[in-house]
Amino acid sequence: MVKRKPGAIAAVAAGALLTLAACSGGSSTGAGGETASSGSSDSKAGGTLNVFSGGDKIAHLDPQRNYTGVDLAFAGTFLHRSLTTYATGQGEAGTKIVADLATDTGTPDATGKVWKFTLRDGITYEDGSAITCDDVKYGVSRSFAQDVITDGPQYAVSMLDIPKGKDGASIYTGPYKNTPEGVAAYDKAVTCEGTTITFNLNKPVPDFNGTTTLLTFSPVPKAKDTGEKYDMAPVSSGPYKIESYVEKKALTLVRNTAWKKESDPIRNAFPDKVVMSFSINPQVIDQRLIKSTGDDAFAVTAEGIDPADLATVFDNPQNAARATDELDPFVRYYAINTKKVPNVKHRQALMAALDREALRKLAGGTFAGDFADGAVKPNIGIDYAPTGLWDGLLGEPVPATGNVELAKKLITESGETPPEIVFDYGKAKDDQTADKAAAIAKASWEKAGFKVKLNPIEQSAYYPTVLDPAKQGSVSGAGWGPDWLNASTVIPELFTPDGGFPMSQWDDKTFVAAVDDAKTTLDRNEQAKKWQELNKQAVQLGLIIPTRFGKEQEIFGSKVKTASFGGKAYINPAFGGPSWNDLYLEK
Repeated sequence: MVKRKPGAIAAVAAGALLTLAACSGGSSTGAGGETASSGSSDSKAGGTLNVFSGGDKIAHLDPQRNYTGVDLAFAGTFLHRSLTTYATGQGEAGTKIVADLATDTGTPDATGKVWKFTLRDGITYEDGSAITCDDVKYGVSRSFAQDVITDGPQYAVSMLDIPKGKDGASIYTGPYKNTPEGVAAYDKAVTCEGTTITFNLNKPVPDFNGTTTLLTFSPVPKAKDTGEKYDMAPVSSGPYKIESYVEKKALTLVRNTAWKKESDPIRNAFPDKVVMSFSINPQVIDQRLIKSTGDDAFAVTAEGIDPADLATVFDNPQNAARATDELDPFVRYYAINTKKVPNVKHRQALMAALDREALRKLAGGTFAGDFADGAVKPNIGIDYAPTGLWDGLLGEPVPATGNVELAKKLITESGETPPEIVFDYGKAKDDQTADKAAAIAKASWEKAGFKVKLNPIEQSAYYPTVLDPAKQGSVSGAGWGPDWLNASTVIPELFTPDGGFPMSQWDDKTFVAAVDDAKTTLDRNEQAKKWQELNKQAVQLGLIIPTRFGKEQEIFGSKVKTASFGGKAYINPAFGGPSWNDLYLEK
C-alpha cells in the first residue's frame, strides 16, 4: 500500500503519508458534549475528533479506489468494512488478520486456488438495507473497470481466474461496459450461494485472506453506484456516514444509526463525530497540536511532525508523552520511470549521485529512520535480506552523501547523453520542506551531469497524477508498505505491469516470470529467498532509489487517548498514522 502524503517527507524520503485532515471544530463539540448513539455505549464514547490535513481532500473514499495507507485505515475504521481486517493493537498485535464482514478469515481448498467466506448476520448499509453476497461481488467487480475506478489495488484483477485477451488484459472490464463473455467469466470466478461468496483463483494464493483486508472487497450497492462520482459520496457500511464533504474545506462524519455493534465486533466507534479540515499548513498543524488549546486538544493528524518541530516535541516531556516515535510500515524511495530513463546506467547514476544523508537530515535525522537498501523493509520478517546496494552493487561503494564520480563514470559507460529528468514531488499548501527536499535531489543529480526540472504537485492530486503514465515524470517520490506481511504485496505491486503501483513502468518478461514463480511457491522459506533475490535485482536494475526505512512521529491533542495502550499514542502498525479505532476523547 502506498503512503498517503507525497509531500514534505515524501520528497525528503521518497513518499510520505498524506495528511488526514480535519477541523479544529470551533463550535462546542470538543469535549464530548454530544450523546453517543446506539452504536457505542462505552463510557469512552462521545465528542468530536478533529483531524488536520495539508491536502485539499482525501485521495479516494471510493473503497475500490482507496490504496493509500492512512486513507485505508481511516475509511476502513469509520466508513467501510471488508471481508477481513486487522485487529486493534500496538506492534505485532495490530498486524493480526481477523474476520470483519465474514464470520471467519476464510476457508481455502487443498489447492489454495478456491477461497470461501460466509457473511455475518445483521450487517447493513447506512440506510438499514442488508449487505448481501452480491453486493460484495459487485464491489469487487468495480476494480476491473480501470477506466473509471482508477488507482486502486489490482489483486482481484491479477488473481481471479478470468481469461486474458490478446492484449494481455482481462476479458472482463467491470460492471459498466462489457461483453457477454467477460460477464460469464467473472460470474464463474466469483460466485454467491446464499451468504457464502467463493473466489476461484488462477493460481494458489495461500495468503488470500490478507488480500481481503483491502477495501477492494468492501460491498457496494449496485443501485447506489455512481461510478467516478462515488468517490465523493460512498455508501457507508461502517459506524459513521458522510454528513458533508467539500474539497479544500472539510469532511464531516456522523454516526450511522443503522450500524449495530453486535454485527461488528471490531470497531469501537468512540467519537460521536469526526471532522477533517483540509489545506492547513503543516507547520500550523504542529503549532496547534503542540499548544493543544480549545478544540485542538481533541485533534490529531496523520501528517507527521514537521522535522523543524521534532525538538520542540521530544525535548519537552509533556509533549513527548503524547507523541509517537516508531517504525512505520513504509519504505521511502524515488521511483525511476524506466520508459523515460531507459538506460540502466543512467538509472544507476541517479542512484549513485543522490545525497541521501542531506535528505534524511532535512526529514529529521535519526527520527526519519534508517537508510534503505531496497523495497522490502526488515520489519516484514523473513522476506528481507540486505541487498548490498550501497556496498558495491553499483560497482563501487556509495556513501549516504552520494558518489558523484561514480555517477559520472556510469553516465560515460552508458554511451548516451542522459535525458532531462522531470522530478515529481507532492506538496501541501505552503510546504517549504518539500521544496527543500526537491532542491537537494536536483542539486545532487546536476552535479553528476543531469539536467533536472522540478514538478511540484498538490498532495491530494499527487498519486492520481503520477500513476497516470501520460502524466508521470522521470523520477517520482513515493512510499510503500506491504498490504500484509509478505513481499508478495511489495515486489509484484511495484515492479510488474499488473501491479497496483507500477511507477517504475517496468515490463520485463523474465522478471515477471520470476515474480509469478515466487508468488505461487508454497514453501514459505523457499519463497522468502526468491523475494530476497528479486528485491536485489530491482535495485541493481535501478527501478527505484530507496532512501529510508521510515519512522513516524505523530503528536496527539492532549484530550485524545487510546483505549488499549494505557491511553498513550501509538502508530497503526498495519497502515501507519494514528490508531483510529482505539482513539477516544477524554471528557
